[in-house]
Amino acid sequence: EWTMRTSIVFLLCISVFPGFSQGRVVREDETGFAECNVFFPGQVPPEGFTEPFHVKICQQYNKEPRFATLYSTKDKIPLYSAFKFTKPAQSEEENWLVEPQIDDPENDLHEMVPEADIIGTVANLGANQALTSDYVGSGYERGLLNPSLLHEEDFQMATYTLTNAVPLSPALRKSWHRDIGKVVEQALIPHCSKKDHLYLLTGAIPSSVRVKGKVSVPESLWLAACCDGPEGWSLGLVKKVNDENSLADLTVGELEKQLLAEVHLFKGNCGKDKQNQEKREAVLQAVSQIRSGEQVETTDNQETKDSGWVRKVAGIVATPFIKLLELLIYIFVELVKFVFYFLWLVVKRVCGTVLDGLYSLWSGLVSYLKAISMVLISIPYDVGRVIVNILLGFLQIVQDVVSLTYRILSIPVGFVLHLAAFPYHSICAIPSVLKDIATGLGGTFSLVIDATAAVLHGFYYLAAHIVKRFVPKGSSDD
Repeated sequence: EWTMRTSIVFLLCISVFPGFSQGRVVREDETGFAECNVFFPGQVPPEGFTEPFHVKICQQYNKEPRFATLYSTKDKIPLYSAFKFTKPAQSEEENWLVEPQIDDPENDLHEMVPEADIIGTVANLGANQALTSDYVGSGYERGLLNPSLLHEEDFQMATYTLTNAVPLSPALRKSWHRDIGKVVEQALIPHCSKKDHLYLLTGAIPSSVRVKGKVSVPESLWLAACCDGPEGWSLGLVKKVNDENSLADLTVGELEKQLLAEVHLFKGNCGKDKQNQEKREAVLQAVSQIRSGEQVETTDNQETKDSGWVRKVAGIVATPFIKLLELLIYIFVELVKFVFYFLWLVVKRVCGTVLDGLYSLWSGLVSYLKAISMVLISIPYDVGRVIVNILLGFLQIVQDVVSLTYRILSIPVGFVLHLAAFPYHSICAIPSVLKDIATGLGGTFSLVIDATAAVLHGFYYLAAHIVKRFVPKGSSDD
């Protein structure tokens, strides 16, 4: 219930404050990076990045495409970000976001959101992308491939996403942002006829070293630039991670050989056959000056060089006024931010209170309807149960009456039957008894006679035997 209410408040507040950073994961059936193809020369993205774990993201803000990112779900870092220079940022405000659709393509969130707002609502969060917790206590910081300092404030929110960040040491992160900012502003922009013709790619080469066994630490960072216009040129730069002060320049072709096989960063090699070598040499000279720590001259006009001290004096005089103006602007911006933040809290609290009230009202209504439904459903059941109990009681009464009647009637009937049977069993038994007595007396008499005859016969046999034994036999005449 808490998660549902929080999600509703979050969606309502997004509708109130539409300036929310969005990043759309590009479907496989779409060509290139969809709306973000405008950040590539001829609207053709780099070729050769074809692994199934390479995810294309069109980073947006205020529903406008801001830059494109190719993200590796295996290494949990971006392989490159493509963008155009807008103008240097006056300040930086970090507000880190994550891309829900990389981990859960089936969710309903189609924009980048703060990580804390979607914990528990997005399935497998962190399975395919890095999270803030992967950097905490690791000794690494989140380094932006597409630095926010190269963009005006309207673009900065879109750059602060973990799909645009790689793990860098604090010193390397600072030097990378500083060097890229100087190279773009002092070396690349001044030597391209129109800044809209300058296409920039910043990328990272993953290594086997992993932060917390999950996020790959780059072995090097690189920049590829293409000035696709009259007197165009292209350039590559590489910064080794183990040397924060390194910044090697090379051709785009040489840079491509350090990446994956069959990689082509710019369509037609950025018009390699028509490139202006003088412009490219000027760019390389400016990069060399940046590498050596010198201030880059942006014009060859000697008169402008000679008037440099005038600008310095004017700068010294104007500095206090500029600082005061910056302070006033800063105070005004902070006040505006405070007002918007206060309004945000008020709207959030009002939305939360209203939604809590609506939810409580809805819960009470559902409980009331449920109770009424249960009562209405139980009425026929109770009526049927009462009728059945009445029938069962009536049948029990009938059974008791029949049983009692049977018991009452069974006593005289048995007595009468026994009484009627007495003469038959008593008088009719006399002949049988007399017969049995006569039979007994006759048998006794017969037994006595038989016994007497047997005794006499025994004595006769004994006497004859004795006579034959002891009296001598005489002649036959005798």
